[in-house]
This record gives sequence, structure tokens and C-alpha cells, in this order.
Amino acid sequence: MPANEATENTSQYESIVNLLRNAPYEGTWYEFKSNLQEPNKIGQYVSALANSATHFDEEFGYIVWGVDDSNHDIIGTTFDHEKVKQGNQALEPWLAQMLDPVPSYSFHYLEIESKRIALLQVSAAHSSPVAFSGIPYIRIGSHVKRLHDHPMEEKILHRKLDRIPFEYHYAKSGLELADALNHLDINSYFALQGHEPQSNQDVIRNYLVADKLIDCDKSGNYAITNLGAILFANNLKLFPSLERKAPRVIKYKGVNKINAEKEQIGVRGYASGFEGLIDYIQGLLPANEHIESALRVETYKYPPVAIRELVANALIHQDFTIRGTGPMIEIYDDRLEISNAGNPLIDPSRFVDAPPRSRNEKLAAMMRRARICEERGSGWDRIASIIELYQLPAPKISLPEDNTVVTLSSPRQLSDMDNEEKVRAVYLHACLRQVSNQTTTNRTIRERFKLTDKESAKASATLKLALEAGKIVPKDPNAGRKLMEYLPYWAAASRPLI
Repeated sequence: MPANEATENTSQYESIVNLLRNAPYEGTWYEFKSNLQEPNKIGQYVSALANSATHFDEEFGYIVWGVDDSNHDIIGTTFDHEKVKQGNQALEPWLAQMLDPVPSYSFHYLEIESKRIALLQVSAAHSSPVAFSGIPYIRIGSHVKRLHDHPMEEKILHRKLDRIPFEYHYAKSGLELADALNHLDINSYFALQGHEPQSNQDVIRNYLVADKLIDCDKSGNYAITNLGAILFANNLKLFPSLERKAPRVIKYKGVNKINAEKEQIGVRGYASGFEGLIDYIQGLLPANEHIESALRVETYKYPPVAIRELVANALIHQDFTIRGTGPMIEIYDDRLEISNAGNPLIDPSRFVDAPPRSRNEKLAAMMRRARICEERGSGWDRIASIIELYQLPAPKISLPEDNTVVTLSSPRQLSDMDNEEKVRAVYLHACLRQVSNQTTTNRTIRERFKLTDKESAKASATLKLALEAGKIVPKDPNAGRKLMEYLPYWAAASRPLI
């Protein structure tokens, strides 16, 4: 939750208050109040100040209680956010429900001229304007106005929101260095990259600042970036704007959502908690044991490599601007579904061959450094190869609304697949062969589905389905039936001219 402590290092916040007081007039990204207590007004101010801070290139917006807004004299305040309630609900959890996205903010209390001062520090908006109760606000002069009523300011704000990657915005700010480090799994940060652990706080700070996992703000305090929190948080629940991005695993009984047997929501960051997440998923999946060379060998229903790659993809390629939902892994008796918010940036039918694109490049780069995912562009090659090795139907990729869902079905013989599954499997096989500079033939299809030479007619019938669906094309339409080779549809259009 946002910080709500009495300030330990008051000199920094006293400097901020005095800097704001010394301005000739009340600015658009800060507000002086005597004893503002109304939760709705406070919520509107948080929205307006977060958006105005971004609009005017400031790291933070501020509300200062105990300063006269006409002459900036210290008058003191009785405001205490812990005593403010909306109905029966405390202010902070209520604000977290009403703000979208939830900016990082913190309350601080100090004494100036022997009078009590309260300071609310609000991080600048990132990715999208901060809305309160569904309405984004902004400061026009010293007034709080609806952003949509001021199109010029709205246009400027959106342009500035697009400049800085989501990963580099602040998830939590106003922290002492020790507190910032305590929020992160520092040991995992070094271990996952193969580095020796460090104990010197200054050395650790230098590493994290260089990787933009933390940042030192203008007030001399530290902020944890979204990149630092989402990858290495000890507890994502302490970051309200990211809490809903924790991965969620649900095991159902049967083939629908009626009976959920188990449900687990992740707490740790994606990098530091990845191995635990994969182990938990694997523990919920059925496995078979058999004796091989006098040794007991365990085989899995779904290949661990494919699960690892698909879960990593869901974490990395999600759209963080879509609120209220995070990556999900749903396990049914007959299938495994892995979903994330946002549609992919490339056509799903080209996952195997197209150059990779990610909307979260900084996150993807750090996940590769942590050796959690493969080098750029090799993930779906590995998924396709291991799926064929396990004799599974090809993964199904669907795009319901603003989501991407990849479904792995349990093992089935070719005769048990429907026509759509057969076409999908042939197409993925052809893509995999093409990126290895090989063609698809009746023989390779027999190998893919473990058919005998006597079952070439079944292979031909399966190829015909993919041809009729437009997913593959003959390399040479004039070739004889037994010599016929096939390419994925896109390969015919991209053949070299010379």
C-alpha cells in the first residue's frame, strides 16, 4: 500500500514544502490546503496533480496541508489521513479502489515553525491519465477541471505519456534507500544473472540504478520503478498499481470453470518468483511413471519446456495499460490455457517466423539476462518443436477482446483430432520446417503424426485439408503427387527473386 508513515527524514520534506512556499503563486502541480478532509475532493486532487505533474514535466505533484494558499504562511493543520474515512472505509484503500491507474503516493508529517504540516506526494501519471471515479482531472491554473473538457491539455498530456516506457515509471516513491532495497529480492537479482551476491548498500544501489530498477528523485529519496517492482518485488501487494498484474493459477475439476479445486495468486516479482511459479504449475499437472532400464522415469502430459516458454511469453508480452487483469494459467482435465491482457503486436499465424516485437522491451531484456526466456525470436521455434516431439495437437491461439489465450490440448492421435486441429498442426509443422529451410512432404507429415508408410493416404488427406484452408501451398504445382513439397502460405509470397 502507499506509504503512510510519519516521516523519518523530515529535512528533505521540509525543503520541498519551503521550495513550494517560495514560489510566487500556487503552481499547477501542487496545492496548499488548511484542513481539507473530504475524500472525494482528495481523490480529484490526486488525479489532477498526477496528470499535471506529467503535463509540466515534474516527477511529483503535492498537496500541502497547513499552508495558507494566499500568502503561503505556515498556519498548521489537524489533518490526519488515517482518521479520514469514506463511509466505514479508510481513505487509502478507498482511494486505491477509486483511482485508475493507481499512482504511487505517500503521506508525510513534519513540523515547521512549531506547527504541524502534512504532505501528500503523488507520482506523475504514466502510461495513461490517472482517473478518479472514472474521470481524469487536471489543474487549469489553481482549479481542478475535467481533462476531457480541455482538449489541448489532454493532447499534450497524452504526447508526454507516450515518451517514457511503462517500465521506467515509478511503482513506489518517497523511500529511504534501505526501505527501497527491502522491497526487492536483491539476492535473486544477482543470482539470476550469475553474479556474486553483494552486501554493500552503495554497491547494490549502483547496480539497481544502472538497470533502472530504482531511481533517485529530486527530493533525494528513492523510487522503485515498475521494472524493478514487477521483476523483483518481495511482495507485489505492496505496489497497488501492479498488484493485479500478479500471475494467477487455477486448477479446475473437469473441462469447464464450474468447480475450481485450487487457486493461487503470485506474490513475488516475475523474475524472482518464476521458478516457483513453474514448479507450482507443474505440480498440478498429471504425470506418468514408467520403468526404463530398471529406473523409474516420470513423463509429463505437457512438455515443461513449452509451459516455461508460454508462461514467460504471457508475462513479457502483456499490455500493462489494460487494468484489473494479469496473466492467468488455467488447468483443466483436457487442456491448459495461458492468457494475458492485450493482443499480440504481430499476427499469431506468424509467431514462428516473424521478427519478434515486444511492447515491453526493457522487461523482455531483463528476463533474458535473468536466463528466464530464450534469445529473441527462438521461443516459438522451441514450443513448436517440443509439441511435435510430445505428439500434442498444435497450440490454439485465440484473441478474445483485448486478451491473448494460448491453449495446449492433451495428447491425441490424428484420428481423434477434428479438422481444425489437423489444419493447425500441419500449418505449424510447415512453419517449423520452413524456418529450417526445409519443405513439408507426405513423409514429414507421417513422421509428425507417427503414421506408418502404409498410412500415406491419411497423411495426404491431412495435407489436403491444410491446402483447402489456404494454410499451405505447393512449392511446385507441376510436381508429381509423390514428389509434391509444400510451404506455408506466406513463404510462397516471400521467395527470393534471384
